[in-house]
Amino acid sequence: MTDVISNNGQYSIQRPIVCRGVRGATTATDNSAPAILEATRDMLQRMIDANGIREEDVASAFFTTTPDLNAEYPALAARQLGWHDAALMCSHEMSVPHGLQSCIRVLIHWNTSAALTDVQHIYIRGAVNLRPDRSAVQHSSAPASETAQSLEK
Repeated sequence: MTDVISNNGQYSIQRPIVCRGVRGATTATDNSAPAILEATRDMLQRMIDANGIREEDVASAFFTTTPDLNAEYPALAARQLGWHDAALMCSHEMSVPHGLQSCIRVLIHWNTSAALTDVQHIYIRGAVNLRPDRSAVQHSSAPASETAQSLEK
């Protein structure tokens, strides 16, 4: 149910808060803790920036890596970004012979009033071709912080 709110004679429709799935995928340069954490932080920061995700609105996040990545839990990157209260889980993807290697994926369960069509899914680095139809961000391989700096120039 949506609420109609009157503000000095102006009416607006406020969407209800629902749980939306936000997908993201990236690749790590190698099977090391620094590489896995850097790639995951970059992906998460882009997801946060593109959707306006706040930690208190995250119900949970489910991270997977391809079997060749096992040096660190990617969920640690979310903790490093301040997600201390959200439920986080990690697992390995299926080992599909023709699948992308060194891949980190996430499904964030996000409580939001955003319309389903407004959710921005983030696929970067070597993962850009996994779902080009669902990705709506720049496909730069530079970390989000570097991309933001270059856009400011």
